[in-house]
Amino acid sequence: MVSVIGSLVAFVVALLIGGLAIFVSARLIVDVEDYSHAIVTAFLGAIAWALTSWVPLLGPILALIAWVWVINWRYPGGWGTAAAIGFIAWLAALVILLVLNAVLGLGVGAFGVPGA
Repeated sequence: MVSVIGSLVAFVVALLIGGLAIFVSARLIVDVEDYSHAIVTAFLGAIAWALTSWVPLLGPILALIAWVWVINWRYPGGWGTAAAIGFIAWLAALVILLVLNAVLGLGVGAFGVPGA
């Protein structure tokens, strides 16, 4: 039971970090102020990534397109804006994780932001 609770806490923390990265990016690019919207986007983006990344040879490219599609669907501005939000979110997640893992030693990831 303890490991299930620990896994659930780790998942929630990773989702909140992924949501924060998307929130920071969307705030910079399209001036959106809804953190809960970013958390849902991170969750849906992770599902889109999981559903497409397993495809042989093309999986990583399809998964990236699916993740950017989710951002495009959830935020205004089109594909270019969505790609910019995704890139800035990835950078923001790396910085957030660097600080959290270096300062607090958490060892967590960012759920919903690929490669972070």
